[in-house]
Amino acid sequence: MQKIILNFFLSFILSSGICFHGFTQTNKEISKTDASYGFIPQNFLQYDVILEPDKNQPEWWAGAPSVVQDKEGIFWLACRMRSPDFPRSLRGYEIRILKSIDGIHFTSVISIPRESVPIPGFERPAILIDPITNKFKLYACGPWQNKSWCIIKFDDADDPGHFIPSTARPVIQPREKKYEREITVKAYKDPFILFTNGKYHAYVTGYIRENERIFHFTSSDGESWQPVGEITEPAMDLTGWHNFFIRPASVIPLGIGYFFIYEGSHTSWYDPVYNITTGIGFTFDLHHIIDLTEAGPLAVSSTPGNFHTWRYSHWIKVQNELWIYAEVARENDSNEIRLFRMKME
Repeated sequence: MQKIILNFFLSFILSSGICFHGFTQTNKEISKTDASYGFIPQNFLQYDVILEPDKNQPEWWAGAPSVVQDKEGIFWLACRMRSPDFPRSLRGYEIRILKSIDGIHFTSVISIPRESVPIPGFERPAILIDPITNKFKLYACGPWQNKSWCIIKFDDADDPGHFIPSTARPVIQPREKKYEREITVKAYKDPFILFTNGKYHAYVTGYIRENERIFHFTSSDGESWQPVGEITEPAMDLTGWHNFFIRPASVIPLGIGYFFIYEGSHTSWYDPVYNITTGIGFTFDLHHIIDLTEAGPLAVSSTPGNFHTWRYSHWIKVQNELWIYAEVARENDSNEIRLFRMKME
């Protein structure tokens, strides 16, 4: 079955022009591509810069994009802005929401500084539209009340410029241990959320036994969430090139199933906490995921410095194209948001 799916997937990407890059098990120059992926590197060399960091200096990052297109065709992008002036894990100082008519040229609409929530720091947000009310939903993550990292949600708004920071509250958070030495998920972050088949699905990074893994929750209303399967059971394994971390990135509905975009890193890479790249899987039921890129990542930065980071990607269909917004490393170890556009004909 896995071979059949892989052959289908490869025929899709080769016809659409999507590019794969191989990744060696060191952080040296990437020079080898797995033959089973094909090799069309020029397609991921072409991109539009959507948002640069506030300073063009190392470890200033604009990233973690989440994108939705409303019924009028307007694109809304929520992202996290990050600065090295703050302690690690608390460097996300702002969620910024931007607006665009064409999905390429964005203007800032609202900024939510962490002090306005208040919260010590942000990471990836998620913006989407409620299919019943047509209101916008905004989720984020951070250490709630200076304790565990949680998924937080703001009150829904008719317009993304009207989100109220003080309405944020936790909706997915670690549960208390049942006994002292129980192995539990200590923190949740980086939500990707979609509505499909009558319910919301949230894929989040869970921190368990010093590792980052993928966990799956569902909800009927986007407010109250339940874990799918055992609460401590991740949806994908730490193995192969993603044996250090593995995280959720995006989901693409296909009609016969879903492509599941994930990201990860290897223990031998330079600084694998942040040197994170992207792979792809397939799922029929949105929970059991088949890894289609076991030999190496799908995408890495074409402009690396110390980092080949290509992460926090959001993939959406726009007419006959697949648009991919991603946080990508630049030569000076800063990160920016880029848009890659792939034909699906």
